[in-house]
Amino acid sequence: MKATIKTQGQQFTVTEGDILIVNRYPGTEKGSTVEIKDVLAAGEGADYKVGRPTLAGAIVSAKVLENKRGDKVIVFKKKKRKGMERKRGHRQELSVIKIESIKA
Repeated sequence: MKATIKTQGQQFTVTEGDILIVNRYPGTEKGSTVEIKDVLAAGEGADYKVGRPTLAGAIVSAKVLENKRGDKVIVFKKKKRKGMERKRGHRQELSVIKIESIKA
Protein backbone atom coordinates (compact mmCIF):
# COMPACT_ATOMS: atom_id res chain seq x y z
CA MET A 1 0.00 0.00 0.00
CA LYS A 2 1.24 3.48 -0.88
CA ALA A 3 0.61 6.66 1.08
CA THR A 4 1.45 10.30 0.49
CA ILE A 5 2.36 11.95 3.79
CA LYS A 6 3.24 15.45 4.89
CA THR A 7 5.88 15.68 7.60
CA GLN A 8 8.31 18.38 8.67
CA GLY A 9 7.09 20.68 5.88
CA GLN A 10 7.77 18.16 3.09
CA GLN A 11 5.64 15.64 1.21
CA PHE A 12 6.70 12.06 0.54
CA THR A 13 5.07 9.10 -1.21
CA VAL A 14 6.00 6.04 0.85
CA THR A 15 5.39 2.30 1.13
CA GLU A 16 6.07 0.01 4.08
CA GLY A 17 9.79 -0.52 4.61
CA ASP A 18 10.91 2.77 3.01
CA ILE A 19 13.74 4.69 4.68
CA LEU A 20 13.52 8.51 4.67
CA ILE A 21 15.79 11.33 5.81
CA VAL A 22 13.70 14.20 7.21
CA ASN A 23 14.23 17.19 9.49
CA ARG A 24 14.69 16.07 13.08
CA TYR A 25 11.64 15.23 15.16
CA PRO A 26 11.98 17.14 18.44
CA GLY A 27 12.17 15.00 21.57
CA THR A 28 12.83 11.68 19.82
CA GLU A 29 15.64 9.22 20.30
CA LYS A 30 16.95 6.22 18.40
CA GLY A 31 14.37 3.42 18.45
CA SER A 32 11.35 5.58 19.26
CA THR A 33 8.16 5.44 17.20
CA VAL A 34 6.62 8.44 15.43
CA GLU A 35 3.00 8.56 14.23
CA ILE A 36 2.34 10.73 11.19
CA LYS A 37 -1.31 11.78 11.01
CA ASP A 38 -1.04 14.11 7.99
CA VAL A 39 -1.84 11.48 5.34
CA LEU A 40 -2.85 13.19 2.10
CA ALA A 41 -3.64 10.06 0.06
CA ALA A 42 -3.45 6.30 0.55
CA GLY A 43 -4.26 3.01 -1.16
CA GLU A 44 -3.62 1.18 -4.41
CA GLY A 45 -5.63 0.73 -7.59
CA ALA A 46 -9.39 0.98 -7.05
CA ASP A 47 -8.94 1.47 -3.28
CA TYR A 48 -6.95 4.70 -3.71
CA LYS A 49 -8.37 7.49 -1.52
CA VAL A 50 -7.51 11.18 -1.64
CA GLY A 51 -8.12 13.40 1.38
CA ARG A 52 -9.41 16.97 1.42
CA PRO A 53 -6.84 17.98 2.65
CA THR A 54 -6.08 14.87 4.78
CA LEU A 55 -7.64 11.45 5.24
CA ALA A 56 -9.57 11.12 8.50
CA GLY A 57 -8.30 8.29 10.69
CA ALA A 58 -5.29 7.44 8.51
CA ILE A 59 -2.00 6.98 10.36
CA VAL A 60 1.49 6.12 9.18
CA SER A 61 3.83 4.88 11.90
CA ALA A 62 7.59 5.14 11.54
CA LYS A 63 10.58 4.12 13.65
CA VAL A 64 13.51 6.51 14.20
CA LEU A 65 16.66 4.66 13.13
CA GLU A 66 19.11 7.48 13.78
CA ASN A 67 19.36 11.17 14.65
CA LYS A 68 22.28 12.83 12.91
CA ARG A 69 23.54 16.07 11.44
CA GLY A 70 23.78 16.73 7.71
CA ASP A 71 26.80 17.88 5.75
CA LYS A 72 28.12 21.37 6.41
CA VAL A 73 26.88 24.05 4.03
CA ILE A 74 29.06 27.16 3.72
CA VAL A 75 27.27 30.50 3.22
CA PHE A 76 29.62 33.21 1.92
CA LYS A 77 28.49 36.76 1.24
CA LYS A 78 30.56 39.57 -0.23
CA LYS A 79 29.90 43.13 -1.36
CA LYS A 80 32.38 44.35 -3.90
CA ARG A 81 34.43 47.45 -3.19
CA LYS A 82 33.02 47.72 0.35
CA GLY A 83 35.34 45.34 2.18
CA MET A 84 32.38 43.33 3.52
CA GLU A 85 32.81 39.57 3.62
CA ARG A 86 30.90 37.13 5.82
CA LYS A 87 31.38 33.38 6.05
CA ARG A 88 29.00 31.16 8.01
CA GLY A 89 28.52 27.41 8.22
CA HIS A 90 25.33 25.43 8.85
CA ARG A 91 24.59 21.77 9.61
CA GLN A 92 20.96 20.64 9.50
CA GLU A 93 19.63 18.35 12.25
CA LEU A 94 18.17 15.21 10.58
CA SER A 95 16.26 12.05 11.51
CA VAL A 96 16.50 8.79 9.56
CA ILE A 97 13.12 7.02 9.76
CA LYS A 98 11.78 3.68 8.51
CA ILE A 99 8.09 3.37 7.61
CA GLU A 100 6.64 0.44 9.58
CA SER A 101 2.91 0.47 8.87
CA ILE A 102 0.25 2.33 6.90
CA LYS A 103 -3.32 2.33 8.20
CA ALA A 104 -5.93 3.99 5.99
